[in-house]
Order: sequence, then structure tokens, then C-alpha cells
Amino acid sequence: MNNWDERLKPDAGVSRRTLLKTAAGAGALALASSSGIYGAVAQASQPKKGGHFKIGVGAGATSDSLDPGSFANQFIELYGKTIHGYLTSIDADGKLNGELAESWDVSKDAKTYTFKLRSGVEFHNGKTLSAEDVVASINHHRGEDSKSGAKTIVDPIDDVRADGTGTVVFTLKSGYADFPYLLEDFHLAIVPAKDGKADISGVGAGGYVVDKIDFGVKGSGKRFANYWKKDAAWFDSFEALAIQDVTARTNALTTGQIHAMDRTDLKTVHLLERNKNLEILSIAGTQFYCTPTDCAVAPLSNPDVRLALKYAIDRQQLLDTLLHGHGKLGNDHPIGTTNRFFAKDLEQRQFDPDKARFHLKKAGLSELNIDLSAADAAFAGAVDTAEIYQQNAAKAGINIKVVREPNDSYWDSVWLKKPFYTSYWLGRPTADWMFSQGYAADAAWNQGHWKNARFNELLLAARSELDDAKRLTMYTEMQSIVRDDGGEVIPVFANNVSALSRKIGHNKIASNWDLDGFRCVERWWFADA
Repeated sequence: MNNWDERLKPDAGVSRRTLLKTAAGAGALALASSSGIYGAVAQASQPKKGGHFKIGVGAGATSDSLDPGSFANQFIELYGKTIHGYLTSIDADGKLNGELAESWDVSKDAKTYTFKLRSGVEFHNGKTLSAEDVVASINHHRGEDSKSGAKTIVDPIDDVRADGTGTVVFTLKSGYADFPYLLEDFHLAIVPAKDGKADISGVGAGGYVVDKIDFGVKGSGKRFANYWKKDAAWFDSFEALAIQDVTARTNALTTGQIHAMDRTDLKTVHLLERNKNLEILSIAGTQFYCTPTDCAVAPLSNPDVRLALKYAIDRQQLLDTLLHGHGKLGNDHPIGTTNRFFAKDLEQRQFDPDKARFHLKKAGLSELNIDLSAADAAFAGAVDTAEIYQQNAAKAGINIKVVREPNDSYWDSVWLKKPFYTSYWLGRPTADWMFSQGYAADAAWNQGHWKNARFNELLLAARSELDDAKRLTMYTEMQSIVRDDGGEVIPVFANNVSALSRKIGHNKIASNWDLDGFRCVERWWFADA
């Protein structure tokens, strides 16, 4: 299984493996625009068709496949979003729009969604999109025996059925106001139905047709002549290369072998910034680094001990030294500033050894001796982070012993097993999605084994509430609860940092996933083509 994606969880039918993840981030640098993009104005140009686009991606595995349910790293996720169409999509402003679904209606209890499909959409094999295709595509991820990475995402669905040729009705187990957002997930590609089953051979309804793919090495595609979008898929063809070594990726970009790359090395990104032929994209999003604390194990079961640990880390130092300014301060909850329900008025927690000592004393402790398991498998710089944390915490009477764990077994032997360790999340596009997968009492990926009755009560109430003002109030309280009681120290949010040739044109960059929401091949163009 590939070593990059944090979605490789037990309940997805696969185990979470080693991931040597390059740190990324944005927002705090003086050169950043309000959208978190360097050089965006300079890159503005009118889209033109033509050319062969090549991108280097720091992921990819020989075990990859064209089955959307198996998409488990950035390379194949980008490829999937390029060849496939989805019911919904998120634009650069974070707004949810219909894609293959032209529109949808929701019942007052948010349990029934009726999607009207866009007419005239054609798959690469010439078949016209129908409701039966959508039903087969979604059901591919459902069922007890499903090994799909989207199994938990489609779990809220009680039934999905075709209502005529162009209408699909979803009946949910309970009210879910954000359900249409889930349908944008890269696993949930809409593919043709074949004998009532999803055809997962790579036939899609996206802007590009599969040409050749060598899993773990490279994949290519050609523009689909009958693509329904007239304002997208500008390149004649594309090629995505799996180049996992960041130095090799960088060399390929600077020598012109590729036009763009993801996951730049933050230690050397300042050198790329000096290259007038390159543009650096530094995009604020949902990714964050954390150190989970096991709330079921003493003394971490005491919320004052957890608060002491939260006050004992210098977030600004990590932002400056680990992310080199490419990021934002974390506030011990998982909702980033780009989320529409971000609690902007919640006081930012700062490094405060005196408050840390206060909470230790309140917990009946004069000092705390604790092991922190770390490996760069968690994120690039995780060991350095642990050592910085060790130095910070010593000022508060907290003695952290950094335990260096093996990279190759980290996600099997440390994650969810050790009481205090380094970890990360790519985050999720919605507050409910993030909270449900990582913080609900019964969530399989609840890293802190944390349970809070009020939080879980609000989670259920907010999920079915259609009034956004009421939802904001509830999500603000939930962020406050996680911040003060939750089982994770979240010091920084790390942005996605990519680099591309100034020959490439683009509009505002989306932040829901990396690489323009994994839509860079469809949305970008050659400015000089």
C-alpha cells in the first residue's frame, strides 16, 4: 500500500502505512496575497487550448489501480479527478456547485436528497450518463464487504435509487445538511454501469481520457473531444509522473522536464522563489500536524494534564522553524481558517509555561514525565517537532522523553496505540466531516480516544440543521470544547506548497484538496500556447 495518504485506515479495508510526508503551508509570509498565492496576479491570462502538460507528484505506488474505491495517494487522486466526473464540485471560493448533478433538492429533515442529472453528458465510451450509472457508482462503495476507502463516507446512505432516467434519490439514515459535499470526494467518481455494476476500468466522464498508465511511475491522458464543459480541459494532453524524491522533483522542474510539482521542500523553497521562471503556490487549507494524547490512560485522562501539554508548546517557533512561515497557528481544534464555520473569535492559545504549571498543579502534579513517540513517517520534521516540544515543555516542569520510532512500522505499531505520539490530518472540506471521522465518540480514527457528551450531542444536532447561523453557533461551541477538553495538541496548520513554471496560467487556486482541488490538469493552461 502506498506511503502517502492518511486515509488508509482500518475501516477502509486497508491499514495505515508509513508516510514520509513533505511539510507544506502558507498564509504568514509577507509576499502572500489574501488568497495565499504568490504570483497569482502575474499568472492571470486568458485560457487557451493546446500543449502537453507534465506534472511531478510526490506520491504513487505500484499497488494503485483505476478502481476509484482504491484511490489512496495524491498521484492517483489527481489522476482520478482528471479522468472522472463527480456529482458535485467545490470551486476556488469554497462554494459547492453541481457538476454531473445540475441541481438538487433536500427535504425539511435533511434526510432525502433528489439530484437532477445534467443532460447530454457523455462517458469516454460514448454512453450517455443516466441515473442507473450514478446508482451503480455509489453502490460500488457500499455494503459490508466493501473494501472502498469511501465506505465510511457513504455510510449515511440508507438507500439510493433511480427515479427515471435523469433523477437520483438518496435516502439517508438521519438528517445530514452537508451530504452534497461528501459526493465531491475523489473516491466517488461516477462511472458507467455495466450489467448493474460499476465499470471501474477507467472509463470516465471527465475532461481527459486514459491514454497509458504505469502504476507507481506515470500516467497520461488526452483531452476528451466530447467533454461537456466548454471552459475547461485546456491542455491537449497531460502526463503525471510519480517522483517521490523531492530533490528529483525539484530538479525536473528547474530543468524544464516538468511544468509543475507538488510538495516543495520548505527548507529550500526560498531558492525557488528567486527563480524568475517559477511561481510558488502556497495555499491555506485543512492540513494540520498534531500530537494525540490518550484520554483513556492516566494521567492523560485528566483534562488539566492535557491543558498543561497544550500550553507547553511554542506554536510560533514551530511555524517559523518547521514550516518556515508557510502555515498558520493551530488552536487545538481541527477546523481551519478556510472553513465557513471556523470560530474566528475563539482566543488563540499561546505558549505559556506558567499556565502549564498551573494546570499540572490543578491535576495534583508538581511535574510530568512522559514519552512522546515520533517518526518522520507522521510528517516531515515530526522528530524535530518532538525535540522542540521537549525543549519548550521543560520550562513548564514537563519532562518529555522523545522516543524515535521506526518509519516502516509507525502506523501499525504507534498510531492509535501509544499514549502520546506525532500524527497529522489532511483535514476535510466540512466541519461535520472532520469532527465525525476524527472526534466523535465512536469514530474509528479518534486518535485521542476522546469522549465528550456535550460535543457528541452538538455533533448530531448540527448535522441535520439547515440554518447556517444556528450551525455556526453549534460548531463554534464544538471547537471550543475540543480546544479545551479534546485529546490532541494541534500547534500548526500546514499549507500545500507547490511550484510551477510561469508558462502555466491559472485562476484562483482551490484549497479543498491539494493541486487546485486535484483539478489542476482541467483548470490550468499554457499562457503562451
